[in-house]
Amino acid sequence: MLTESQAHTLAVHWVEAWNSHDLAQIMFHYAENVTLVSPVAAKILNDPSGTVIGKNALREYFKKGLEVYPNLKFELIDVMWGISSVVLYYINQKGAKTAEFMEIDSTGKVTKVIANYNR
Repeated sequence: MLTESQAHTLAVHWVEAWNSHDLAQIMFHYAENVTLVSPVAAKILNDPSGTVIGKNALREYFKKGLEVYPNLKFELIDVMWGISSVVLYYINQKGAKTAEFMEIDSTGKVTKVIANYNR
């Protein structure tokens, strides 16, 4: 079971990693078998499913994302947690509110991400 403290630690480290644009630190959070679904992935990858499967593919997608958005910056608004999941609610560099639902495995790694945006 994920604790409140674990959820907040993950959230803070995740935002710091993204804000530093450190791909190795970003990737630290993800399991080998991760799946991500995102409208931004659909746009960047020109794939209407917006689905990225596996850590290597996710690394390549994030690398492209950092290139496309060189001013990328996240401001954490809130963290919600469940038994084995978190929702990170934040504002991105465009001022858009974003929520990412993340399933977390027993080792604390993210196995699934569903990203949602308000614009």
